Amino acid sequence: MSWLHVERSDAPLILAFPHGGTWIPDELIGDFRSRWWAIRDADWHIRALYDGLADATLIWTDVSRSVIDCNRDPSGASLYPGQATTGLCPTETFDGDPLYREGRGPDIATRRDTWFAPYHAAIEAEIARVRALHGRVVLYDCHSIRSTVPRLFDGELPELNVGTDNGATCDPGLSDAVMAACAGRSHVLNGRFRGGWTTRHYGRPQDGVHAIQMEIAMRAYLPEPTEAPNESNWPPAFDPAFAAPLRADLIRILAAALDFAKGSA
Repeated sequence: MSWLHVERSDAPLILAFPHGGTWIPDELIGDFRSRWWAIRDADWHIRALYDGLADATLIWTDVSRSVIDCNRDPSGASLYPGQATTGLCPTETFDGDPLYREGRGPDIATRRDTWFAPYHAAIEAEIARVRALHGRVVLYDCHSIRSTVPRLFDGELPELNVGTDNGATCDPGLSDAVMAACAGRSHVLNGRFRGGWTTRHYGRPQDGVHAIQMEIAMRAYLPEPTEAPNESNWPPAFDPAFAAPLRADLIRILAAALDFAKGSA
């Protein structure tokens, strides 16, 4: 499984990256109308953004979210009933453009078994390993999205969007510490994004597993174009200097999460 990566630490913090990949298997690429459309909604440069910021276990996949979205309910149930969203195997982009050629579509069961199940087996294994070393563990799910996606939300998204499923997935001590570390940037707790399937599935604060999602508006670390994304302007290149202020903020945010996990928050 060369597409699945785990870098282990013995610290009680796990960072998961379900949407940073752009790989599409050769046998599937011909089903899509456009390869660029099939990777356009990736969490661009998310691994580079978090690289080296904290002592933590890292889990990530190279697979494009258009092949399988590892942060959706495997049953196919919507995480946000009544709101526009994409599914376990998306058939359209964030903007509503159809992803597949006429007569083509995903084999959902096969993709779930091939990519979704191993990714989550890795998360489950790392939670169990780290919990055996510590009294509690924080699972921090790393995401980013374009700042403006009219089909998904009105207006411009706050820079930092923290989700705990309205407090169900972690102790308030964790969310309070993270929100305090977000000060200085526009931020919201349980706004448009309350946490995806990963946060909701693994967050069991009563059992010592505290899960939280961070959805970052990309303008916080990328020079987003003012016009709609197209193949000539999207994605922007990752510029370490441009991203440096947010990386400094994320160091404080992750330190707050790690302090909580260690019981020192």
